[in-house]
Amino acid sequence: MIQAPSFNLTLLHPRYWLIWLGLTVIYLLVLLPYPVIHAFGTIAGRFSMHFLKRRVNIARCNLALCFPDMPKAERDALVVKNFESTGLGLFETAMAWFWPDWRIKRWFSISGLEHVRQAQEHGQGVLLVGMHFLTLELGARIFGIHHPGIGVYRPHNNKLMDWIQTRGRLRSNKSMLDRKDLRGMIRCLRQGEIVWYAPDHDYGRQSSVFVPLFAVVEAATTTGTYFLVRMSKPAIIPFTPRRLSGARGYQMVLRAAVKNFPLNSEIAAATFMNKVIEKEILCAPEQYMWLHRRFKTRPEGAASFYGNS
Repeated sequence: MIQAPSFNLTLLHPRYWLIWLGLTVIYLLVLLPYPVIHAFGTIAGRFSMHFLKRRVNIARCNLALCFPDMPKAERDALVVKNFESTGLGLFETAMAWFWPDWRIKRWFSISGLEHVRQAQEHGQGVLLVGMHFLTLELGARIFGIHHPGIGVYRPHNNKLMDWIQTRGRLRSNKSMLDRKDLRGMIRCLRQGEIVWYAPDHDYGRQSSVFVPLFAVVEAATTTGTYFLVRMSKPAIIPFTPRRLSGARGYQMVLRAAVKNFPLNSEIAAATFMNKVIEKEILCAPEQYMWLHRRFKTRPEGAASFYGNS
């Protein structure tokens, strides 16, 4: 497990100066009142569409694949809202890493924490299933303030960014685990810990099966959830941090523990989990990370959905 990292003087090397400058600017910006941050983020996200053309195309492709019956004009409007949300997500990440607890609490309402307490009272570990919403960093921070747990993440390739993100995430988590460390996750769950886990992205062909997700019949889906649940029998609790309209803050909703999770096959488990994921995404589709190539891994011989994107 990864604990709070110590500062290393190599992080002051000139190669990192531009990153330090960017971090300083965004740190100062998130000191502003939240409604001002909300306005800046929305404008920045909409403006980013002019130079993130590839990501715009990926988002359009994902929405067309998942919601083919949605009118094109409605999908196009959703893409614009999604990029506004992406701009806000950048500021919300900084808020999660830099804001004090009292300010985070001020802008959040939470429902469903009793589901976590009930599981822990029965000695169960909790597999906290979070989807890749653009609010995910902020959602993990508010949850950790109430119930510190174990975060699962991919170490950043840039040493400075890895130091910053790990330090920020450990402000309200006990420790972090590499997303590839299934044994570590199983051990923590067996010990009754809360493990934050996101099974909604395409993690490649290895340890994946092809099952439906929305209208995509064959979506590469991790089998990790199946092994975690089979080996540690945790309570599976989905949660969604949703941004409220009109700069009114955020709402965190934790669901009751999932029942009847299938343990008879990896395919049945992945299919079941994707239904859970779909339900959560539909709570705030404009705030989901559609600019990720969710369907990049295809069955053998199948053409890419994204062309040269």
